[in-house]
Order: sequence, then C-alpha cells, then structure tokens
Amino acid sequence: MRRGLLLLIILLLISACTNAGDIGQPSIRPAPDPGKTADSAKANGRLTVSTHRVDLVEDGTFDRYAQAFRDRHPEVQEVVFEPIVDYESDIRFRLTTGGAGDVLLIPGNIAQEHLGDFFEKLNDTADQLGDLYFKDYKSHLGNVYGIVSGVSTEGIIYNKKAFAKAGIASVPRTLDELYEACEKLKKAGITPFYINYGAQWPLKQWGEVLATMMSGKGNYLNSMTETDEPFRMDNEFGRSLTILQTLMRKGYVEADLQTNLWEVSKSEFAQGNAGMFFMGNWMIRQLEQAGALPQDIGYIPFPYDNSGSYHVLMNTDWFYAVSKNSKNKETAKAWIRFLIEESDYAERSGFIPPQKKKVPRLPQLEEFFSSRPSIIENSPSSSLWYEIGNKAKIDFYRGAYLQRAAVAERLPAAFGELNASWKANRARAMESRARRM
Repeated sequence: MRRGLLLLIILLLISACTNAGDIGQPSIRPAPDPGKTADSAKANGRLTVSTHRVDLVEDGTFDRYAQAFRDRHPEVQEVVFEPIVDYESDIRFRLTTGGAGDVLLIPGNIAQEHLGDFFEKLNDTADQLGDLYFKDYKSHLGNVYGIVSGVSTEGIIYNKKAFAKAGIASVPRTLDELYEACEKLKKAGITPFYINYGAQWPLKQWGEVLATMMSGKGNYLNSMTETDEPFRMDNEFGRSLTILQTLMRKGYVEADLQTNLWEVSKSEFAQGNAGMFFMGNWMIRQLEQAGALPQDIGYIPFPYDNSGSYHVLMNTDWFYAVSKNSKNKETAKAWIRFLIEESDYAERSGFIPPQKKKVPRLPQLEEFFSSRPSIIENSPSSSLWYEIGNKAKIDFYRGAYLQRAAVAERLPAAFGELNASWKANRARAMESRARRM
C-alpha cells in the first residue's frame, strides 16, 4: 500500500481516539455551500432507492435521511426505498429487467468493461466529492460508474465478555492461539465462531477475502486467470479452507448450519454467547445495535498462521450507482452525494468514510492497527476473472461454492471439481477472446 495512505490511516486513528462517540439518532452535517452544489437546482421529482440495508429502512433511519434530503432539495417530491433481503441475487435480476430503481448498489459479478451497460457515469459527482478512497475501483476507460459507500478492514471481531468468561487472558496472536481460544470458549459453553454458513454470503471471507490477505497482494484474484488450477491445497485457497474446515470439524462454529442465523448471531454476541466473527469493521456498529456494549467489542487482525506478522486487507463495501434506466439521474446523483457528504451513514455503519478528509469514529480501529499489520488495498478483478467464474458457475462473493467445499469429506477432491470447471471455461474464455482480436 502507498506510504501516504498508511500514514493517513495512522493519523486518522490518532484523531479517532478523541473523536469517537456513540451513534444515536442519524445526524446530518451542515449543507455544503449552495454555490458549490451543482446539482442542487436539478434535484426534483420522485426517487427510488434499492438497498440491502433492510434494517435502516425498518428502523426509520433512511426515512430521516430522506426528509433531510428533501429539506435540501424542496423540488424532490418523494424518496421511496426498496429494501432487498437477498440483495446480491435479486438485484442482478432487476438490472436485466429494468426494475433496479434510480439509485442502487453494484453487485459483485459485473466486470469493469460492462459497467457502462447498466450504470450512469458519475465522474461529475466523484469530482464534487473530492479525494475519495477507491475512486477508480468501479471505472472503465476513465469513466467512474460507482462511488464507494464505505471502507473497511477485515479482521476478527471478538467478544471481551465471552473471552473473560472462558478464561482467555490475551487475544490470539497466532493460529495455534486462535484454536486454543476456540477450545476454551467451547468448554465454557460459548460458540467460538459464527461463520454464518446458512446465510451463505459470509463464507466469502474464507475464500476471496482471506486468500487475498494471505497472499499479501491486492490483485491476488486476478492471478487465478493465469492457471488452470487456482484451487490447490498448497496455495492460499487451500490454507484458508483448511482453517475453516478445522473450525467446523472441531465444533468451533454454530451447530445449525442450515438456517440463516445472521441476525440471531448478532444477538448471541450481544448476550455473550458468541465469541468471534471474521468480518469487516462495519459489523461492529451492527453488533452495538443488537445490544452489545462498545467496550465489550474488540477487533484484531486475523492470525492465519503462526508467524505473528500478518497482512490485513483494506476493502470496499458496496458502491453506489445510478441506473442507466433511471428517469431521474440528476436527483439520483444528488442523493449519492448527500449520503456521502452530509449524512452519517458511513460512521453509523462502522465504516471508514469514503472521503479521505473525514475522520473514522470507530474506536476499535485503534486496537486493530496497534499491532502494525501490513496493509494492502483490494484491487478490482479483471473482466476475464469474472468471465471464467461466471461460465464455470463458481459464484464468487455469494458463497455457495464455498459451502460445498467447506463440508466436503476430502477438500482436494472438492478442489479438483472446481479446477475441472475452471480449466474448461478458462479455455473457452481465452478462445473467445482470441477470436475477437
């Protein structure tokens, strides 16, 4: 990672120590100078927003944002929210049918070169927002199609209260210590790890996320396109899935693997019945909303081996986008700018804000970075990676292929099936590209 960005993070964390605070009612920052708000006069009419944050729709947070937005833009008649539970799957279908609304979040399987097929250019909005994290992540040929809603690191969120009950005196700094902590938690009647197998999508942490972290390369996934056998026991995917299988086989994860326990797991953590999650720092706020006290929540890098020195991944959350089919694109752009520049959505969600000038308000980040891990930025995957994966029916970022691998009696055999499909469809993709040249 660039030295400047690392220094910025450290400075932000120092500031966060004195600026962190509780998140109560959603707050709105002072409106920017109207003279500098190019879209203020253009925002009008009715706006439809598709979102995965069902919780913020149900608790009224988004309605309060909508009211503040309409106060800024009196010509806007209504902001309607479309909460989608199975967002990643459903939004793909809606994009093909034109029913994705005006503002939406970009699903994970759309290659850079196809972004313009579905989304409006956002160069003007990105420029108005200033220095952004991952500004070019969802772009193609100089055109920006998505603006990140928040930035996260990836690590272990642990329950200080559960650790104390289990007699764990210090946080695990190595993989062996992690297993030892799990054993103590299990003996104390506490679920050591919620992997949320039944929810499916959280399993991406044990594939795409952890494998990239282990490699120390933000573009690790793209390297898969260079081989017919990306899934091997002796590489990062093998090491990551071996850790997952070890946790499962030793009974260190939730007993019910079939039910979607995502919401339940957060309540279990708040009640002291769950020890750890492997997730981004964005989950910390959700745990607080589920009843966990901030002082009971810790956050450390994932100790994926016994070296004591680890890479951590700075990752993106979802990207805001404007549908190419929107009939109200200027208002949609104004809504995105409002969420990033004026609302407290990023802070409320536990993110590092998209604008680099803003200070993160999550105190657990101080503990996370105190061990001085090596930080890497995630890189966008190539269109070839997406193409091979889609043709091979390997659902990256959705988790079904990882569900199957995690419960496989023999992981090498499961990898063999994945590699066979990858190899065949890699050849087809390469041939197809050769014909187009």
